Amino acid sequence: MEKASKRRRVTIAIDGPSGAGKSTVAKSLAKRLGYLYIDTGAMYRSVALKAKEKGILSEDKLAIGQLASSLPITFITDGEHTRVLCDGEDVSEAIRTPEISRLASAISKQKELREILVQRQREMGKEGGIILEGRDIGTTVFPDAEVKFYLDAGGEERVKRRYREMRQKGFEVDLETTRKELMERDDHDMHRDHSPLKRAEDAIFIDSTHRSVKEVVEEMVRMVRAKVKK
Repeated sequence: MEKASKRRRVTIAIDGPSGAGKSTVAKSLAKRLGYLYIDTGAMYRSVALKAKEKGILSEDKLAIGQLASSLPITFITDGEHTRVLCDGEDVSEAIRTPEISRLASAISKQKELREILVQRQREMGKEGGIILEGRDIGTTVFPDAEVKFYLDAGGEERVKRRYREMRQKGFEVDLETTRKELMERDDHDMHRDHSPLKRAEDAIFIDSTHRSVKEVVEEMVRMVRAKVKK
């Protein structure tokens, strides 16, 4: 781990589509730098999970917003492992099911919900020393972040990564269904009315298609150090 206290602590934004490797890279980078890692997608997933448990329909914007405003969501990092606590419960695995992924995608297009969670994310990152990853971090949540990355990979490679991830977690999925759902998620994220996925003009583009996590993280560390020295 870096001795981060001896360096200026900045805000790092990592955006990109599903399957690009954002979460894995962000966790590893956070460990290297001694930063706090925030998975913004997990916040939408947590709201989706609790909405399902409470019987709140995804179309009920008022109820979804009220839930998001009062729902305690905390991230606990241990090495490269991050646990998500929602209302005191460890939901790290529960929010990763295909059903919750679809529900989170559906509610994430609601302007009211996005405004609530964006404000909470800004509060988390206002002191710096934080890495946030998602789809609108560098464009909406922290447009003034000192370091921005846009991580991407070839479409088929992202499909394979997502498929392997779901199989390793014990979900019975097939490659074609995974491909269909990922492409639908891409289309939704890039064309939603509020905070669509796009590369910030000042974001550093990194293609992870044929690169290991270690290689990507090493490049990011070099770039963060260069920014911090300025």
